[in-house]
Amino acid sequence: MSRALTIDGITIDDDSDCYVIAEIGHNHQGDLEKCKQMFKAAKECGAHAAKLQKRDNRALFTRQMYDSPYNSENAYAETYGAHREFLEFGRDEYQELQAYAKELGITFFSTAFDHKSADFLADLDMPAYKIASGDITNIPLIKYVAEIGKPMVISTGGATMMDVERAYEAVMPINSQVCIMQCTSGYPPEWSELNLKVIDTYRHDFPDIVIGFSAHDNGIAMPLVAYTLGARMIEKHFTLNRAWKGTDQAFSLEPVGLRKMVRDLERARISMGDGRKHRYPSEEKPLFKMAKKLVAARDLPAGHKVTAEDIAIKVPNDGLPPYEVDRVIGRELKHAMTEDQDFKLEDLA
Repeated sequence: MSRALTIDGITIDDDSDCYVIAEIGHNHQGDLEKCKQMFKAAKECGAHAAKLQKRDNRALFTRQMYDSPYNSENAYAETYGAHREFLEFGRDEYQELQAYAKELGITFFSTAFDHKSADFLADLDMPAYKIASGDITNIPLIKYVAEIGKPMVISTGGATMMDVERAYEAVMPINSQVCIMQCTSGYPPEWSELNLKVIDTYRHDFPDIVIGFSAHDNGIAMPLVAYTLGARMIEKHFTLNRAWKGTDQAFSLEPVGLRKMVRDLERARISMGDGRKHRYPSEEKPLFKMAKKLVAARDLPAGHKVTAEDIAIKVPNDGLPPYEVDRVIGRELKHAMTEDQDFKLEDLA
C-alpha cells in the first residue's frame, strides 16, 4: 500500500527526502522580528517548514492555572496566563509571518491547542495543522481539525498504543492526510526513552500513512536513525541561541545543527540505494590495487601438472580471480610459465 502526504506542494513518501520541520514554538520570545530571523535561518538551513504554536490562553487554561503565580527563570510575567499571553502572536503577526514565509519560500504552519486556535488558523488558511502530544487523547479537537480538510501532523508523546489507535481511527474517516509522529514528551528525554523502534511498529500498524519522528533529544544523530527506520518527517525544536531565555531553548538546534541534520538526512536518502548489490565504476581503480589474481609461484615447465604450491595469489586484480583456483589445480600446462605470470584457463590442458 502506498503511503504519501502532500504539504504545500511537497509530496512526502517512502522515496522522498525527509520533510524537516523547524519547530520554533515560542523560542521567538514574543518578538516578531526575532521570529522572522528564525524563519530566514530555517530556510537557509534547508528546512521545509517553520512551525509555531497557537493557543487561546483564556479558553485553554482553567482560571486557577491562568492566574497561578509563575516563579521561573523562564517567566515573562508574574502569572502563568500573563506569561503565555506575552509569548502569543495575534492575527497581525501571523499575517506578516505568512507573507514573509511566502517571500522566503518556506512553509509556515502551526499547532492548534484548542478549538478557537483551530478557527484562528483556518481563517488564515494554514496549509497544515499540528496536533500536540498532549492532545493525542483529545478526540474532539482532532476531529474538529480534521474537518478543516488540510494535512495533519499528530505527535504521540506520552501515549499508549491504544491512544494512538483511537486517534487514528477517529481521524482517518474524516481526513486521511495524516502523519503520525513517534515522540517522547521529555524535554529532553533520556536516550533509553526514545524508543525509535515504535516507528517500525507504526509503519506496520498504519500502512496507509506517513510516519515521522518529533525529536526532543539533544543532537542530530537520532533523526538519521529514525529515517533509516522509515520516518519521513522530522520535527526538531529550533532557536538562534540555546542560551536564550525559554523552556525549549536548551534542547533546540541552532542553525549549524539544523543545517547539518538536513544535509545528513539528504545524504541518508541517497545512500540508502536500491537494495541490489553491484559494483560501481568508482570501485574499479581501488580494487585493481586491492583485489587479487592467480599467478605462477615460480617458473613452471610445459606439461607440468599444477599443484597448490605452484600457485600464488597476488595483486593487481587483472587476471584469473582466486575463486577459480580449483579449476587450475591438477591440470597440465600447455606452455611453460615464468614466476608471477598469470594463469589462464585456455593455457591449461
